Amino acid sequence: MQPDLNRVIEQVSKEKGMDRQVIIEAIESAMLSAARRTFGQKQIEAKFNHEIGEVELFEIKTVVQTVTDPETEITLADARANMDPEAQEGDELLSKLPATSFGRIAAQVAKQSVIQKVREAERELIYNEFRDRKGEIFSGIVQRIERKNIIVNLGRTDAVLPEKEQIPWERYRQGDRIRAFVLDVEMSHKGPQIVLSRTHPGFLIKLFEQEAPEVYEGIIEIKGAAREPGSRAKIAVHSTDPDVDPVGACVGMKGTRVQAVVQELRGERVDIVPWTPDPAEYVCRAILPAKVSKIILDEDDHAMEIIVPDDQLSLAIGKKGQNVRLASRLTAWRLDVRSESEIELERTRALESLTGMTGIGDLTAELLYQQGYKSAADVAEADEATLAELEGIEADKAQAILQAAQDYVDEQAAAEADPQEPVDTPDGPAGQTGSPQSALVGQAATGVDGAQAASEEV
Repeated sequence: MQPDLNRVIEQVSKEKGMDRQVIIEAIESAMLSAARRTFGQKQIEAKFNHEIGEVELFEIKTVVQTVTDPETEITLADARANMDPEAQEGDELLSKLPATSFGRIAAQVAKQSVIQKVREAERELIYNEFRDRKGEIFSGIVQRIERKNIIVNLGRTDAVLPEKEQIPWERYRQGDRIRAFVLDVEMSHKGPQIVLSRTHPGFLIKLFEQEAPEVYEGIIEIKGAAREPGSRAKIAVHSTDPDVDPVGACVGMKGTRVQAVVQELRGERVDIVPWTPDPAEYVCRAILPAKVSKIILDEDDHAMEIIVPDDQLSLAIGKKGQNVRLASRLTAWRLDVRSESEIELERTRALESLTGMTGIGDLTAELLYQQGYKSAADVAEADEATLAELEGIEADKAQAILQAAQDYVDEQAAAEADPQEPVDTPDGPAGQTGSPQSALVGQAATGVDGAQAASEEV
């Protein structure tokens, strides 16, 4: 060992950023391990002497009346004669051991042990540092690429950016500078394993914190974020100060703030949505730029049916369903987008089915439809008490509606199970209605349509 370890400890402490006491404890532990290899079963204690810069070894012996283990015990008479005149039975006395007693192998073991202890302490220090900073953005240098995973040098340690956490079409070379979000930190036998991400929604939120001081200071809160990395993203913002526009603050003067975020995300388009506690209004804002005609909310299934004008349907759904998919993730509601014409067609068919029941008029059918009953089969599966709770429907009427629905469903099932055989009529063969002249007209019309279709095909 060096004659003065103080300078060595000080240097290692600065280089590794470690506490001085941690290094001293590592050296003491290493010296103790080496001493046990040399001195066998003796009880030994290692202490670092700051004044001389050395680790001193002490043999510990317990004062007893009768010695049973000479390696660890000493008689009271010998203790008072050779070590401490005031020794008492049961005391533990220390006697310094010569450090020169170490052999070459023991010294090598001590050296390796110190290196190992310092390395373990450094790993623990790095792990604690990054564990506490999980969810932050770090900047590093691309060290190498292994099986499409990017190894990033963060200064004191390396981190990995897995392929699935990389933005699609993004390419890096060795030596490139990269910014990423600390996704996970775990300790393994190889040391701290730091996983980075550039696709996590948290990366988008942290970028806005860096670009918009109002977000960093908490004046503007980012309530949620949803991403399809490299393509499009949505964030919901809310201002705690009524005088601060949350959307404008995130966009910045002439869009400088949001453009800086978009540039970092390699052109990923970001929609900034003003947050509101009203779920329906929140969804209407999240589905922008499409305009919403009506929303039907189902709290039990945590779902919403969004009705939009026909010309807004493709805009609401987005390319390959991207817009509604992001809106659903942002709001945490299951969304179903439908056009007005589709809803009207469904309504027409539902009213036809409902009015087909005996004793059900247009008003009752409309009432049932508004309550979510879209066919006689839906009504037949309902509970009488549930129907009686509807406005304008009393208990006796609910029973009659339920009976009519069940009769209608039974009739439909019987008709499908036992279809009647077609019979010839005076008007013509079975299955043909109307006069021969009307049949000829129909054939002629079909011929014209066929000729026109053939002409259009040519």
